[in-house]
Amino acid sequence: MQKLHVNGDRSAAIETEPLTEKLNAIIEELPTDGVTLRHLLQLVGQDGLMVLTALLSLVFLIPVSIPGVSTVFGAAILLIAVSRLFHRELWVPASFQGRVISTDKLLPVFRRALVWLHRLEKISRPRRMHWLAADGPVGVLNSCALILGAVLLMMPFGLIPFSNTLPALALLCLAVGIVQRDGVCILLGYISNLGTIIYFSILIGGSGLAVREALQYFVDR
Repeated sequence: MQKLHVNGDRSAAIETEPLTEKLNAIIEELPTDGVTLRHLLQLVGQDGLMVLTALLSLVFLIPVSIPGVSTVFGAAILLIAVSRLFHRELWVPASFQGRVISTDKLLPVFRRALVWLHRLEKISRPRRMHWLAADGPVGVLNSCALILGAVLLMMPFGLIPFSNTLPALALLCLAVGIVQRDGVCILLGYISNLGTIIYFSILIGGSGLAVREALQYFVDR
């Protein structure tokens, strides 16, 4: 069982190194025969859980993600967010620690997704609207937004285009904003969460309407 201490105040220590460099360093250390969540936790260390959240989110910044990965990575982000909310050590179930994901499948996705992180870094500026990145009640709200994003990422819509991309974008913006102390980036995360809820509502509503119309068609025949 892997336990890491989550402390929002420590995120400022990551500011000295650009996120893209940090993530590239992690990607370069991935084993060629597959990577487990346990190994990723060991690579990022105690102070890099928000960086890990950004890394896990990057996988989904393509229209259709790798099947099954959203559940594993979404659960990992959910655990990180809950640990952050309650200021507790990160607990990871053994079943998730040992789940192996092919590095050959992850690396091309990581490299494509890093383009998005470069774009975010260009618009992200530390200390903008810094009150949105503060600790206390606002920090609790940010942790709840991370939890919401993780739950949305785990929703069973993985094969529908953009159903993983939108919540992953929210999580990425929130993680980068928290690390950079950039309130504007955090605000973009809130907007992406809202957009995801609207998108899912349209999907569910449209599916319900289609089922009703199909039933009505067969009843009228």
